[in-house]
Amino acid sequence: MAPVEIMEDLFFIQRGYLNGNHFVYRSEDPILIDTAYKSDFDTTAAIIEGLGVRLSRTRLIVNTHCHCDHVGGNKMIQEKSSCDIAMHKVGKHFIDTRDDWSTWWKYYRQDADFFGCARALDDGDKLAVGPHEFHVIYTPGHSSDGIVLYNSKEKILISSDTLWEDDLAVMTIRVEGSRACFSMLESLEKLEKLEVEWVYPGHGRPFGNMRDAISKAKQKLLGFVSNPRRIGNDLIKKIIIYTLMMRKQVDEGSFFQDLMLTHWFKETVEFYFEGAYRAKYDGIMKSFLQRGIVKRKEGKLYTTVKP
Repeated sequence: MAPVEIMEDLFFIQRGYLNGNHFVYRSEDPILIDTAYKSDFDTTAAIIEGLGVRLSRTRLIVNTHCHCDHVGGNKMIQEKSSCDIAMHKVGKHFIDTRDDWSTWWKYYRQDADFFGCARALDDGDKLAVGPHEFHVIYTPGHSSDGIVLYNSKEKILISSDTLWEDDLAVMTIRVEGSRACFSMLESLEKLEKLEVEWVYPGHGRPFGNMRDAISKAKQKLLGFVSNPRRIGNDLIKKIIIYTLMMRKQVDEGSFFQDLMLTHWFKETVEFYFEGAYRAKYDGIMKSFLQRGIVKRKEGKLYTTVKP
């Protein structure tokens, strides 16, 4: 999808379900909101510079949270430009203290680099993106440092991973804590009070039916609360697909053992499924193969889900 100008000189860039979507304010001193995944930085840079923006002149990067698909380009852009980086004060603490567990990077064995974070944002702050004023709204749940950005004049919500159109971002209870689902419900209740015409999410296309999306998300969260095993199933399925997206293809014979070396797979199966590692893996992969979400070729597995 080509970049879309959603406000004067502010562009929305849709990247799919591996990279986080991001935004570019085009000016002599550009401002970026999120920077996608590290391994795809060349594509990110080409898209941004295709708008006539010089990355070396970047003045500010704003991050909606610290997960690797939203901060992956930070260090490289900062090295080119010496720009400031702003994020919620909780995320700033994780970056300042080099906490690669709370950022999810170590937990999910994902690739990202630490960077300098100059500015701590808080709930209720006002953020200037060129002439456009956004309200910072703290929305923990998916991530303990999650924020959304709201422009009341144009009724635009940059919802990041707090709100998607038809699904819910991964809930990682083992990192975010047992209150995470309830925090996410409270965050969605904050969004319900806003007057919004268009939502620009962290993954997927823009949408206008915010209240329908919130209703779907709340219904899924309440299902998680009533039956925590649903959290485990949702997490394992999504992270396996994300892993296949990132690695392009994996060896079928060794993929299970590779997952057993990660923190997330072992902990999730122990926490929700009494340590039945092989049975859980086999059941999910059988379902993926039957549905065509995963395919095999010459001993390799790959996903048909587009990144």
